[in-house]
Formats: sequence, structure tokens, C-alpha cells
Amino acid sequence: MAVSVLVTSCSSGPFGLTLDGATAAVTAEVAVPSEQTVVLDVQPGADSAVAVSSALFRSAPVVVVAADRAASAGASAIAERLGVPVLQLPALDGSASPGVASVRDEVGRLSPQVVLTVGGDARREVEAWKGPVKVIGIDTPENGATELPAGLPAVEPARPVDVTVLADTDRDDVAAIATARAAGARIAAVRGDDPRSEPAAIDALRAAPSATLLALGKDFGPPDRLRRQADTAVRGGSLPGGGQVLFPGRLLVCLYGHPDGPALGALGEQDLEGTIARAKKLAADYEPLSDVPVVPTLEIIVTVAHGSPGPDGDYSGETDVEALRPWVERAGQEGLYVILDLQPGRAGLVDQAKRYAPLLEMSHVGLAVDPEWKLAPNQVPLQQIGGVDAAEINEVSAWLADLTAAKVLPQKLLVVHQFQLSMIRNEQSLDTSRDEVQLLIHMDGQGTTGEKVSTWDSVVTARPKDLPMGWKNFYDEDKPMLTPEQTMAYEPKPSMVSYQ
Repeated sequence: MAVSVLVTSCSSGPFGLTLDGATAAVTAEVAVPSEQTVVLDVQPGADSAVAVSSALFRSAPVVVVAADRAASAGASAIAERLGVPVLQLPALDGSASPGVASVRDEVGRLSPQVVLTVGGDARREVEAWKGPVKVIGIDTPENGATELPAGLPAVEPARPVDVTVLADTDRDDVAAIATARAAGARIAAVRGDDPRSEPAAIDALRAAPSATLLALGKDFGPPDRLRRQADTAVRGGSLPGGGQVLFPGRLLVCLYGHPDGPALGALGEQDLEGTIARAKKLAADYEPLSDVPVVPTLEIIVTVAHGSPGPDGDYSGETDVEALRPWVERAGQEGLYVILDLQPGRAGLVDQAKRYAPLLEMSHVGLAVDPEWKLAPNQVPLQQIGGVDAAEINEVSAWLADLTAAKVLPQKLLVVHQFQLSMIRNEQSLDTSRDEVQLLIHMDGQGTTGEKVSTWDSVVTARPKDLPMGWKNFYDEDKPMLTPEQTMAYEPKPSMVSYQ
């Protein structure tokens, strides 16, 4: 929105003085970008400050120019106090720098009455431009001191713009952020480039949802992806452990099995409340070993491979959604994550996954596929080890991503179990492009420590794109079962540890 210049009498002269000598209050003219989502492809420092100034300010009675990064902190404090842009010069080496030219051009576009330079080099540089503007120079403020020099016009802060600026905390964008604040924009700091990953950024976006987003750095793009992420941050639920992106923000420690009994794993060795208590105790054992929140988790086998074809002929028995709902909902109430595991037999993976859409629409529920039990038309469970082509996993991943986007949900986990390389055919073709889904390869090998290590090394080496890894400990089959300390000693450090 445009903000008018405020004056105290009917006519005014230069430098904020009215013709009768009374002081007039002047203000910068600010405006919201025409596009609702803007991703600035700029480097930190001089480039980003100029870009934010250009995006939010139409004119300014004063422009603050910092000599360098060292001067930008004090210069930024002054700019925020006045409500005007602060621009940062690149390192001055006497050459014709494009960065210097962009600062000079931006000063010209803003048409200030005064340029306030901070640092001696800045004053010499600006005075060399030989423009009509008045230049006032001060030394770099010490200890954050921000005393204003004489000769500045009386400046009123601009009326705030309804814009949220996303800034990666790993970037050096001090001047750009100060310029945004001077325009009245809100700042959402993010570690990385995804606002869903940072609880503080989610809180900032929810506290004052803005129609317009301005992101510093091309890694936030493309704009349509950023808009979807921000909408999820505002409207979506949170994951157990906080945030809306799974890793590296948590470690999942889970019990595996089926509620009907112990034959399929440790999850069924006790009732629902006992299972939740046991999962929490397991997770607590890992807390001293983890620098991220440890989240107790249930991996529930929802389709169980059978030795007979069954009524539908797919050699897989599907557990009814309503029979599972009490387990899934109670786990969510207790802060647990839940993974629904598919043993598909001859069924299509995506067809089985769709059966459990009502449960997958919950924020704390993910999906797992077990290729060991994915059979060819002439195969029968327990007579051979199955396998699945990456294309079929990608089909499931795409469906899960679409569901997540449509329901505005936090990121979903898709676990793929593996203990032989043949279980995932064309593994390098696994699609990791959809950020609604986090793919994880889970090493399910059992036996002696040496056998498990050999399987781990093979699975880790074969995985594409440095995907996060999971590790399974078997109570009865491992000889011996590893301790939590031994389990977490492997590299890459597991993001998920399960017990069967």
C-alpha cells in the first residue's frame, strides 16, 4: 500500500523543511509486490539488500548506505529506527563492481533527500557519484550505538506492509532483513529453505498470515512450491516432535507388529495401552544418544501376507480400517507417530494403500511397504523373497504426496523395507522429487552382528540420493541384539530404529 508524505503546513522545501521554517515529517513510500509469492534469486549481502529495497520501497527521504558487512549492523539499526532502506556496499577494491553499481542505481531510484553513510569508505564512494543528493557520513557505530547525526529530515516510519519475509538463518542478510523491517514487513526466520521445517517459522506464519511472501534466496523456490509449503505451515497440523518435516528433526523408535498377537512382532505382545507404554520406554532409552527429539512410534502391519490366496486371491489379508482406528487415534493422542505397513502379496501396492486413506489423512500417520512380501503372479509367500520395481514404489509415493497436498498435511513418511538388493529393482530410479513425502530405506537384516553389518553396508551403498536410513533389531533372531548405543554408532546414523 502507498503511504502519503506527512507535512505540517501547506508547502514544503528541500530536506524536510517547510517554507516558514517549521519541520515537516516525511515518510518513505512502501508497497506490496504485485506477485503474491516472490523468490529473490540473490546472493547475501549487497545483492539481497538492494533486491528487498526494490521490492518494498517506492521512494525514501533518507537511504542508509553501509560501507561493508561490519558497518551493516549499526547502519541497519538506524534504518529500522527511521523506517528507510539500508543498502550494503560490497568490498571496495577500486574496481568497477556490479554490486556498487546496483547500490548506486537503487539510491537513484529511491530519490532520497539525504544519503546517510555509515563507515568512511561508504561516504567517499557515494560522494564520488556526484549526484545532487546530500550526503551525511558517520563512522561505524560502536557497541550498537545509533545516535542520529544533525541534518537529517524529520522522518516518520512508513505504514507497515502486509508482507512476510522468509530468511534463511544460515545466510548473511542483515541489511536486507533490516530493510524489510523498516518497511513494516514481518520476518520469519528459517533454518534452511522450507518453512515447514522450523517450528518458530510456523508460529510466525500462523500468528499473522500474509497474503504476500517474499523469500531471500533461490533455494526457497519455485514460488508455487513455497506457497504450498507456507499454506501447510499455516493450516496443517504438526508432527510428533514438532514441525512439519520429518528429518533431520527427529529420531523414530518403534515397535513393529500386529495388534492381534505376538506372532508378527513385539507390538502385539501386550494390549494397546501396554504397547504405547513400551514404545515410550524404548524411545526413552535413545534420548541420551540423540541430539533431536526421539519420537515413540508404532509400525502396524495392516495387510498381512498369507500362505493361501484368500477370497480375493491376492495372498494378503487386509485389516479393517475401523479395527485399526482405536490404535491409531490413541497413539496420536499420546504423541506417537504411526506407520501403516503393507505386506501386499499379489495385490497392487497403491491399491492397498488407498484402503487406508482415512487413517493416512491424520497428521501423525505414515506408510511402509515391505517388498519381501510383494509377489509375482506365480509366487506364493514364504516360498521365496519377493521384490518390487521402483516404478511401483513411485506410484505409491505420488499418490501419498497428492493426498498430503490435498488435505494440507505435514510431510508423510514412506518406509521401504530391504535386506536384499533384489527387493528394490531399479533402486536408483526411486523418485524423491515430491517434498510432501520423505522416503526412508529400512534395513531389516537379522542374525549375527557381522551379518547385520554386511547387510547394512550393502543397503546403505545401494540407496539413491543419500536417503535417510532405518535399522531393525530383532529380539529373538539377532545374536546378540544390539544395544541402543551400538545401534546408533552406525553411519549414516539411523533416523528410524524399530524392534520386532
